[in-house]
Order: sequence, then C-alpha cells, then structure tokens
Amino acid sequence: MGNIFFYTMTIMIWGSTWLAIKYQLGVVAPAFSIAYRFALAALVLLAWCLLTKRPMRFTRRDHLFIAMQGIMLFSLNYLFFYLAELHITSGLAAVVFSTIVIMNLINGRLFLGIPIELKVLFGGGLGLIGLVLLFWPEMAAVNFSGPVITGLLFSFGATYLASLGNILSAWNQKQKLPVVQTNAYGMSYGALCMFVIAWLSDAPMVIETTPAYLLSLIYLALFGSIIAFGCYLTLIGRIGVGKAAYTTLLFPIVALLLSTIWEDYNWTLAGFFGIGLILSGNCLALLKKK
Repeated sequence: MGNIFFYTMTIMIWGSTWLAIKYQLGVVAPAFSIAYRFALAALVLLAWCLLTKRPMRFTRRDHLFIAMQGIMLFSLNYLFFYLAELHITSGLAAVVFSTIVIMNLINGRLFLGIPIELKVLFGGGLGLIGLVLLFWPEMAAVNFSGPVITGLLFSFGATYLASLGNILSAWNQKQKLPVVQTNAYGMSYGALCMFVIAWLSDAPMVIETTPAYLLSLIYLALFGSIIAFGCYLTLIGRIGVGKAAYTTLLFPIVALLLSTIWEDYNWTLAGFFGIGLILSGNCLALLKKK
C-alpha cells in the first residue's frame, strides 16, 4: 500500500478519535481508560501475530527499546494530555501538539543524525500558524493564569514524550524490527505502565458497561490504536519523522468537520484562512525534490 493511503488513514481516524474519547470521560479514571484501550489493542495484535505466524522472538535489548517506545507513545503522553485538558481547552492542546512537527525534526537530528529539511521546517511553521487561526476563538479567550500554565506544561510534556516515541519507532525500524510486532509488545508495555500508575494513584478499578463507553473503547483500540498507529509508524519508517508528524496538523481539520455536524461548530474567516495555510504547508513539506 502507498504512502498516500497510510497518510489519509492516519488523518481520518485520529481526526475522529476525539469524539470517541469524549465517551470515555466520566466514571472510569483516565489512567484506567488508557490502560484498557491499549491492553485490548495489544491482545488483538498479539493474537493476530500468532495466527499469522509472525516471528515474535526479540533480544532483551530489542525489548528495552520497544518498552521505551510503548511507554512514551502508548501511555505517558496520553496521561499527560488528559491532565492537560483538565486546565485548558482541546483547541489549545491541539495547537501545542502541532509543535511535534518541529520537535521531531530537532530530535531526529539530535538522536538519529537526520538532516533538517528547511522546506519541512517552513511548512511546519505555516501549518502551526494555520492551526492557531483555526482555533483562534479559543486562543483569544485564554486567560494565562496558573491553571492554564499548568495545562500548557502538561501539553508540551505530552508532545515531547510523543516525539521521543516517534524517534524510538524510527530507531526500532532502522534495527529491522517489524512495526506490527513492535506495536503489539509496545502497547502491552504501555498498558502495563498505565495499570501500575492507576494502581499507585489509588484510582478505583472499574469499567463502565454502557454501550457508549464500550463501543468507544473498541473503536479507540481497533481503529485509533491498531490501525492508526500502524499506518503512522509505517509512515515514519518510509518518509521520516518530520514529514509523518505533519498528519498532526491535518487531523484537527477532520475533528472540526465532525464537530460541525455533531456539535454545530461555527466556522470563521480566520478558520478558513488557517486551513489554507495548513494545506499549503502540507504541500510544501511533502513536495518531492526534482
């Protein structure tokens, strides 16, 4: 399958997961919801690997790097974002998360020795400005008080952890570790990490049995985790951490299109101009050299 397919699937699925996550909030502690999500995803992936007879034996060193990827990408960054959104709006969190494009370029240079492409950096800058315009009503209403600063710190922490997870995935793929098996083990380690954190925080271990919670959990595990992360991490191996991260600038557009249908989101002129900048930056970042 081509890169366009993986790119589109990542954007469309992650653009819709915000709606599913809303049904996860309430009765169950966020740490347990994250743990349930990735534990279910890991079980499905492990079963698939066994059924298709994929090689599952890796060295201890491989497992160490897989575990680090899982903890960064499938547990702690999600927990930090849940904590962030206790203090800031989802729009502001989306703007902060878009900085992963810049973080990936810098971390790719620091840890993997990947040269920084100026067109990707400039395209990411355009996209970041476009995202600010897209969420301008929320941005303009922000009162940078103590709780908001706390939320921003959690958001930047979550984004940096996700970026490190991206770099670890790129490293693992360079070591010829397959994406599917790496995700299966990585999500297992991530789920285990979240169960430990939830247990240490004395959160009650319950699960909501309503159709809304269970169906959203299944969607997040199968589509938001197995399929979307499979596509995204495959992109990292194919086109690099900088270009792959550009999907994070595009899936908020899908989220807002769905919000228009489900929540009567009102579009502004700044929002349309922001989409233009995001798409222009995307074209610039992915433009192939002649």
